[in-house]
Amino acid sequence: MAGLRLGPLLRYADGSSATVWVEASRPCAAEVRCADGSGGTARTFQVAGHHYALVPVTGLAPGSETAYEVFLDGARVWPPPDSRFPPSVIRTPADGDDVRVAFGSCRWAAPPADERDPVGPDALDSLAARIAADPGGERPDVLLLLGDQVYADETSAAIRRRLAARRDLAEPPGAEVADYEEYTWLYYESWLDPEVRWLLSTVPSCMIFDDHDVIDDWNTSASWLADMRATPWWRERLLSGLMSYWVHQHLGNLSPAELAADPLYAAVRDTPDGTDLLRDFACRADADFTSVRWSYRRDFGRVRLLMVDTRAARVLEEDGRAMLDPGEAEWLREQALQGRGSYDHLLVGTSLPWLLPHLVHDAEAWNAALCRGERGERWARFGEKLRRAADLEHWAAFPDSFTALTELLAEVGTGAQAPASVLVLSGDVHHAYVAEPRWPAAAPDARVLQLTCSPVHNSIPLSIRVGFRFGWSAVARALGRRFARHGRCPRPAVDWRRTGGPWFGNQLMTLTLRGRSARLRLEQARANGALTTVEESDLTPA
Repeated sequence: MAGLRLGPLLRYADGSSATVWVEASRPCAAEVRCADGSGGTARTFQVAGHHYALVPVTGLAPGSETAYEVFLDGARVWPPPDSRFPPSVIRTPADGDDVRVAFGSCRWAAPPADERDPVGPDALDSLAARIAADPGGERPDVLLLLGDQVYADETSAAIRRRLAARRDLAEPPGAEVADYEEYTWLYYESWLDPEVRWLLSTVPSCMIFDDHDVIDDWNTSASWLADMRATPWWRERLLSGLMSYWVHQHLGNLSPAELAADPLYAAVRDTPDGTDLLRDFACRADADFTSVRWSYRRDFGRVRLLMVDTRAARVLEEDGRAMLDPGEAEWLREQALQGRGSYDHLLVGTSLPWLLPHLVHDAEAWNAALCRGERGERWARFGEKLRRAADLEHWAAFPDSFTALTELLAEVGTGAQAPASVLVLSGDVHHAYVAEPRWPAAAPDARVLQLTCSPVHNSIPLSIRVGFRFGWSAVARALGRRFARHGRCPRPAVDWRRTGGPWFGNQLMTLTLRGRSARLRLEQARANGALTTVEESDLTPA
């Protein structure tokens, strides 16, 4: 009899259809049965000895809510008989409904309930507890997880014990994960957390990777990549990271129509064992990053979301350094400008913030100038060492890409068809803040903002708290300008100011988008399991 090893995860949901992801213990037929009579079935596919299914659910009514159950080979496996949570449901939007978008990044897996949590309460656990306590109350329509869903390079004590039982940790990569099987342990640890498991079964989710899903500072520079490729364990780590991401995260980001048109998905499902097919795909992606697009678009009524890959799509050569390769940049431009009058809000999901504290921005632009040889070879060598040591690889470290994104956001937000807001959603930097750009010429008609929120569940060192508070100060800004002058860096195409934060804690931001209005709420997890509102504001005041 097949058992449910992981899931269910409710991934895609629109007015009439949804997808539900599961992992089973053996090959089987997975079925989703909804209380309203809708549902769907799918056979599992196999990768590296694991059995997965992404079940398309059809026949849903717009503006409805229906409980669902999961069956494997006809036997019910979800909800479990001893569940303490309400039934998992699929909610479908109707035209004109409010859209609530919760987002954050950087979630280190919570330890078992009987162990002390070294990084404090988990914001996703707290969100799950609140929804479970009031199932008919307010909940997100979608949860955006903006990177570092798993930490391949920072494993827990429990994972390290499993690794030590499997191989010699004295050999690289030591206590980091090495292959696909070990990646699956990270997803079990993270997604079998009872609160998170139920939350992901009942709130649709969109995901994109960041560096720790593979390794800290993934694709920092061409020099970094060359060093990693010379390391004997790196290739298996990267291929396994891409393969496991495709299975666990990427597939669920796609709509049923996109899945039906995906030749790799069809091929993996049609073969008894898709491991080699998926590995070949990952090899091609490693050899030519333009062969795959991890970025994607989702529309929620009159809200458009563009989730952007800022890790695998980088151009790393110093003379042509770019956050996005030309094809990816053009895709972003086309998706942002296409049918501008058809959406009221544009959300750009990028794991790395576009606007940083001024000192950090100027330091990264200065470092990029040093590394490309602006001050000579000796400074270039110093710049590369500093880049790696200080994690200087955000949008500011790719100056041409920073300028291109700045110009695109202004263009989208200007004119008769401009949306009410253009909101850049990011994480990564282990604190939260709101920043508002100010263009030297006429401001765009839309409200353009950088909204940054992390971590969902991770540590916030004193250096982060002190450094980012100082980074926004007038003294820090003056210091940053000295760096910029030394690097002969031009002034950015836009200025900006912090209008909220910085806030430190395990936290989530939620946007409520109603017509052409947008409201932001920041909540932090407390030791008692509650989410406490620390900031609430209108982003598009009348």
